[in-house]
Amino acid sequence: QWQLVESGGGLVQAGGSLRLACRASKNTFSVSAIGWYRQAPGQQREAVALSRRDGSIYYQDSVKDRYTISRDNAKNMVYLQMNNLLPEDTAVYYCYVLWGHSTYFGQGTQVTVSS
Repeated sequence: QWQLVESGGGLVQAGGSLRLACRASKNTFSVSAIGWYRQAPGQQREAVALSRRDGSIYYQDSVKDRYTISRDNAKNMVYLQMNNLLPEDTAVYYCYVLWGHSTYFGQGTQVTVSS
């Protein structure tokens, strides 16, 4: 069972930046994928940025060139640097792990971007 704890959310003005961090309870080196999802009010949860075991990176089109995912396997951490934030980025952001065929999410951290 994985435990994922997010931090770094908050309230920021449009154009600002935030850095989210997620600490995993197990070694992240061999996960199938690790990254971030988000869910806005009334919307489905959606993938934002994922780092896969094969080294590939996925970004949702709406965050490309603004968000950067990084990971530190030695510390069991994954990060999401978010720049040039927009009001439509407002959502609860969830850390995510794909381990074999099982998926795990953290409790989430709120990101609110004011216009």
